[in-house]
Amino acid sequence: MQLKQFLGAALAVVAARAQDAPANLTSVLSGNQNLSSLVTLLQSVPDVAEALSGASNITLFAPSNDALNALNSSGVLSSGQEGLVQALLNYHVLIGQFTSENITETPAFPATLLNDTAYANVTGGQVVECRAEDDGVYVISGLKNNATVVEADLTFDGGVVHVIDSLLTIPPNVSTVAQEANLTALLGALNATELTEAVNTTPDLTIFAPNNAAFQDIASVLANISVEDAASVLQYHVINGTVAYSSTLTNGSVPTLGGGNITVTIIDGEVFVNRARVINSDILLSNGVLHVIDSVLSANDSSPANGTESDDEPANAYPGASSASDVPFTSGQPSPTSTNAALTSTTNAVAEGFPTNTGGTIGDNAAGNPEASSTGSEGAAPIQTGAIGAAALFGGAAIFANM
Repeated sequence: MQLKQFLGAALAVVAARAQDAPANLTSVLSGNQNLSSLVTLLQSVPDVAEALSGASNITLFAPSNDALNALNSSGVLSSGQEGLVQALLNYHVLIGQFTSENITETPAFPATLLNDTAYANVTGGQVVECRAEDDGVYVISGLKNNATVVEADLTFDGGVVHVIDSLLTIPPNVSTVAQEANLTALLGALNATELTEAVNTTPDLTIFAPNNAAFQDIASVLANISVEDAASVLQYHVINGTVAYSSTLTNGSVPTLGGGNITVTIIDGEVFVNRARVINSDILLSNGVLHVIDSVLSANDSSPANGTESDDEPANAYPGASSASDVPFTSGQPSPTSTNAALTSTTNAVAEGFPTNTGGTIGDNAAGNPEASSTGSEGAAPIQTGAIGAAALFGGAAIFANM
C-alpha cells in the first residue's frame, strides 16, 4: 500500500507539472478559434512553421481570422511574389518576449525576424512600433497602419502571442512613402537629382523630410537652383548608418550626408532639427525611418531651436526666400492614393510623455542598429554614426566612420 501511495503521489506531481508547463506554439494557435486562418497559412509554408515551433524568446503578433481573410480576398498571397509570405510572417515575429505590461506610452521599436534584403535593409531586422494608450495596445507598421491587440499574453514554451485585428504592413521604400504621405515635392526633388535609387536602397537611413508647404515657402530659392546644389540640400536631410526613431532622438549634433551637422533639440515634447519642427514622426521605411519636418534645412543655418519658435510660422533657414503658388518639384509626380490619415496628419508634441528623451543615445534600439552617443540636454558634442556602406551612391558624400 505504501508503494502504491508513493507511485500515486508521484504521478500526481508529474500531472500537475504537465498542467503548469507552457504549451507549445502549435497547440496555442490551434486551440484558438480566432487563429485558424493563421494555422492554415503556416501549413502552406512548412519551413516557417517548423522554425517558429522550435523558436524561443519570441513574441508573435498573430493576425486574427478576419485580418487574414481580408488579405486573402485582396489577392496578395496569390501574387506569386517570391518570398512574400515568408517575409510577411517573419515581420509578425519579434526578437524577445514582450508582454502587454512591457509596452508603454513611449513607443518602442523592437526588431522582427524580417531580414530578407528583398524586403528590408535595416541592420538587425526590420522593426515595428509598439505603444500603449488608454484604450489599448497598438502595433504600428509600414505606412502607419495601426493594428490593435485584441487578445494579449497567450504564453507558450517559446514566448508570448498577441492576437491583432489587422495584418502588419511591411514598410515600403522612400519613393512609395513619399507618394503615399503626400511628400510629392520631396519625391520630385529626389527624382530631379537622381538620388531616388540611393535613398531607396541604402541601408540604415534616417530622413528628415520637408513637407510640400516647406518647399513652397522657399520657392524663389529653388526656382533656379542647380542640380548639384539641390542634391546637397537633400543630402543635408539624411543621416546614414543610424536609424533614429523618435524615442531614441536626443539633444545633440549629428553629421549628415551633406557634410554639415544638424542639431537635434527636444523642448517640452517637441522635436526640432535645427529650427525645423518634426510634425510627423516614425514613418517606417524598408531601409530606416522618416520624420516629416515643417521647413527645409540649410547647412548655413544650423541654429538650434530655443523654444520661441512660433507654432504658426515654420522657421525659414533661407533669408530672403519667398513662396509661390506652385509647389516646386511636384509637376508630373503621382498623386497620393493612401486614405490613412496618420500619414498626413501633423502634431507638434511628437515626444510628449517620453521619459528619457533628453539623454541616452540616438539610434540605440532593439534592432541592434549602429549606436551613436550623445551628451545630455546641454551638450552639442557630435553624435557618432555608423560607417556608410554606399556613400558613393550619394554623389561622393562624406563617409562617417565611428568616431
